[in-house]
Order: sequence, then structure tokens, then C-alpha cells
Amino acid sequence: MRTKLIVGNWKMNGSRAANAALLEGIVAGLDDARAEAAVCVPAPYLQQCQDALAGTPVAWGAQDVSMHACGAYTGEICASMLAEFDCRYVIVGHSERRAYHREDSDLVARKAQAVLAEGMTPIVCVGETLAQREAGETMQVVGGQLGAVLELLAPEQVARIVVAYEPVWAIGTGRNATPDVAQDVHAGLRAQLAARNADAAPGVRILYGGSMKPENARELLARPDIDGGLIGGAALKAQDFLAIIHAA
Repeated sequence: MRTKLIVGNWKMNGSRAANAALLEGIVAGLDDARAEAAVCVPAPYLQQCQDALAGTPVAWGAQDVSMHACGAYTGEICASMLAEFDCRYVIVGHSERRAYHREDSDLVARKAQAVLAEGMTPIVCVGETLAQREAGETMQVVGGQLGAVLELLAPEQVARIVVAYEPVWAIGTGRNATPDVAQDVHAGLRAQLAARNADAAPGVRILYGGSMKPENARELLARPDIDGGLIGGAALKAQDFLAIIHAA
């Protein structure tokens, strides 16, 4: 049975003081939570997270990575650097990276490959825009994005990834896919994983990343193929983040 996973994506937010209070609050409020929890933070705060979370049940990770190994790539951060901070997870292909930095699916696939090579877990994000959804292209779009990653990975590596479905039209808009709509997409993604590695697919966690909040988390997480959440705004408030963790 897949253990639920709740990952906070802080995006470009935080300060040392605010982070300390947030992390302390999360750890203190975990109690007997059965879901796994993690935070993916801006790179300057990885050391702070490592110091604050080492020895706790909360994992940490990064929001992006270079496809390149270390070298002459000014401003980039390679996977081996992230591994030195004991990152467990690295987000790749977030919709904001695809939109604002023009990252295509081939680049995302190479980033996932780089993360795996350093023993970390890529959280591979896929999602469609409102126009694509209204045109009935959801599975074509998200299937193409995931397919680019699966094509580059060896079949045995499929078991080592996490997938996050983030409908772009539901991020930061207050809208969210209904649990049934989200479940349909998640089931389609799992079928695609099974076509690549039928043995691994049942164990791959597929997270929902479209404005999951304390108010809707329980209903979303009750669906059979929704294995957790990639949480944005609600992850910046310990009480809200903990509510989602406990809902899982």
C-alpha cells in the first residue's frame, strides 16, 4: 500500500526567521501523523532545513536542479550539490518553470535523470492549461510530459520517481479540479507508468498539486490514485500544512 506523501513547495518565499518558526511549528504538530511530509525550499535555505529537520520525520528537498554536472554554468545548481545537503526530493518541471523559463519536456527529463543519478527522488510535475483542458487535451498534454521522462529513464528507474499532477488553471487561482476529475487524470498517469513498468507502477506515488487546502484535502486524498499533495500557499502556514498532513 502506498504511503501518502505531502510535500510543501515554498516557491520563492521565506526568510531565516520565518523559516525557523514554520519548521518548528510543523515538527511540533506532527504528533502521530501517518503520512510522510517534506518541504522543498529555495536553495539558500537548504542548510537551514538540514539543521532544523535532521532527525525528525520531515524530509526536505529543492525546487529545481540543473541537467548538467558541475562546471561552467553560472547560476545553476547541480544535483551533486543538492545531495550534499541530504536532499531527498527535487522538484522538476514545475509549471512555473515550464512557463516562465521555457523549460520543455526533454529538459525536464534530463533533470529527472540527473536527480536519480545522485540517489535523490525527482518529483516530476505535469499539468495542462485551462485552454488545453477546455479543448479536451488534458491526457494528451500530461501524457506527453510524463512520456518524455519515462522514455529517458530505464524501466527500473520508474519505481524511484514521484509524479505530481498540477492543473495549471488551478494553481493559485482558488479553483481546483473536482476529486473525480483529478482521480481520472491520476488513473491515466498510473496506466502510463504501468505501460513502462507494470511491476513498479502500483507503488509510484502520484500527488495532486492544484490548490489543495485543508478544506478539500480529505476528499481529494480519499481517491484511490491520489497519493498525496504538492502544496503551495498552504505550506507556508504550519497550521494549514499540518491539517493537510493529518487529513492524509
